[in-house]
Amino acid sequence: MVDSEDSTANKIVVNLNEQHQKIQNFGASDAWTCQFVGQWPEEKRSQIADWLFSTEVDAQGKPKGIGLSLWRFNIGAGSAAQDNISDEWRRTPSFLLSKGKYDWNNQPGQLWFVDAAKQRGVSKLLGFTNSPPIQFTKNGKAYSSNGEEANVAPENYLNFATFLIDVVKAFKARGTSLDYISPFNEPQWDWTGNGQEGSPYKNTEIYAITKIFDSLLVKENLNSLIQIGEAGKLNYLYEKADKVTRGDQINQFFHIQSPLYLGALEKVDRVISGHSYFTSAPVETMRDVRTKVTDAVRKASVPLEFWQSEYCILGDQEEVKGGGKDTGIVTALYVARLIHHDLTMANASAWHWWLAVTAYDYKDGLIYVDKNKANGNYEDTKLLWALGNYSRFINAGATRVTVSGDNINVNNPKGLMMSAYVNPGNKELVVVAVNYGDVDLSSFINVEGAAVDQFKGYLTGPDADAKLKPLALVDSNEKVFIPKKSIVTFVGSIK
Repeated sequence: MVDSEDSTANKIVVNLNEQHQKIQNFGASDAWTCQFVGQWPEEKRSQIADWLFSTEVDAQGKPKGIGLSLWRFNIGAGSAAQDNISDEWRRTPSFLLSKGKYDWNNQPGQLWFVDAAKQRGVSKLLGFTNSPPIQFTKNGKAYSSNGEEANVAPENYLNFATFLIDVVKAFKARGTSLDYISPFNEPQWDWTGNGQEGSPYKNTEIYAITKIFDSLLVKENLNSLIQIGEAGKLNYLYEKADKVTRGDQINQFFHIQSPLYLGALEKVDRVISGHSYFTSAPVETMRDVRTKVTDAVRKASVPLEFWQSEYCILGDQEEVKGGGKDTGIVTALYVARLIHHDLTMANASAWHWWLAVTAYDYKDGLIYVDKNKANGNYEDTKLLWALGNYSRFINAGATRVTVSGDNINVNNPKGLMMSAYVNPGNKELVVVAVNYGDVDLSSFINVEGAAVDQFKGYLTGPDADAKLKPLALVDSNEKVFIPKKSIVTFVGSIK
C-alpha cells in the first residue's frame, strides 16, 4: 500500500485480476557458432553455457546466467560438406550421410550445448531447419537457385519428413526430447545467395509437407509438435504484402475456410511464429504492426498463440545500426524496448533471440567470441543481461497482468515502459521496468488483487557491474528507483 501522505505521488499500478497471455519461454539459437564453441576447452564453453542457461546465483546473490527456458537447435542441411557457402562458419553439418544412413554424432559442438542446456534446467528444445538436407534439394545445395519455390521437389517431401522423424527419434534415444520442430524458416525470402542455408516456400508447399510430416508423427506416436510460420517479417503473418504466395500466414494456415487449413492436424502446434526484423522502427510502425498481429491472431479459427521466434539488429535501424560490435547499453535498451512491445502489444507468449553466440562484428549475438574453431576469447554483453531481466525471472507458465500508471506513463517508448507477470503458483510477482529516457525515475508500486510486502530489484544499466546487479530490498510503502538508461526487474512474494 502507499502511505496516505504520498497519495499524490507517482504510482505504478499492477492489477493481478486483469490477466493476459501465458508466457511459454524465452530462447536463443545455437546457429552457427556453437558447432565450434561447443568443442572449445571445457572451462570456456561451460562459462558460456552458464551465462545462457544457469538459474543459480553467486555468493552476493547475483544471477550467474539469464536462465533461458528454450534452446533452438539448428538441424543442419549438410553444407559443411561443400564449399559453395562462402563463409565456413555459416555452413552446417548434417546427421544424414546418404538416404537412410546417419551419423548421430555429426554435430558434436551443438549437441554439447544441448546437453549443457538440459543439465542447467532448460525445459524445452526446438529443432529448426533452414534447408532440407542437400541430398533432397533440387540443386544439391543448401540454398535456392531460383528463389521462387521450395528447393525440394514434391517427390522428396516424404524423404524430408522422414529425415525429420529420424532426427526426433534419435534425440529421444539419447534422452533429450525435441519438443518442437520448425521445418520452414523465413519462407518469404528467396534464399538465392550463398551466405547461409535457406529455402523459400510457397504456402501450398508448406501445407503439403506439413501434412506428410504430421501423419508420420502420428503414425510413430511421437510427441514433437510442428511449428508453422517463422515469417521473415511480422506483417507476413497478417497480409500478403509483396509475397502473394508466401504471406498472410495466419489466415492461410489457421482459418477454417482456407484450403490450406492446418488447425485440425493433431501434431501442428497452435502457434504462429514470426520474426521482428524490419518492424522495430520507427516507433509508430513497431506499435501498429504488433496491434495488427494481435488482431489477426484473435480471428484465427483455433485458439492461437504468437511466438516472436527470432530477432537481432539486422541492418540499420532508426536508433542503432546492425554493423559493429556493441557490448554496451545502447543495443540492450533498444532490444528491451522491442521485447516490451512484443509482449504487451503483440501478446507474444515466447520471445527468442537469434545467435546466442556470435563471431562477427555485428549486433547479432548475446555473447561475442573470437572466430577461432579450437579456442579463443569470449565476452558477455549488456544485451545478454537485458534479456535476462525477462528470461531469468519470468518462469514458463507465467501470466502477464495489466500495468498502468497514476501520474506516470508506463508505456512510453522514449521513456518508461513497464510490464508485470505472475509466476506459476501465484506466489511471485515480476515487474520489469525499462527506462529508455535520460531522467532517473522513482515511483511507488501498488498491487491490486493481493499484497506484496517487499520487492527485490535486479539492475542492468550503463555501469560496468550493472548486469542483473542485485539491489537492496524495498518495502511496498517505499518508492522504487529506476535509473535512466537502465532495465530493472522487481521481484516480490505474493501474500
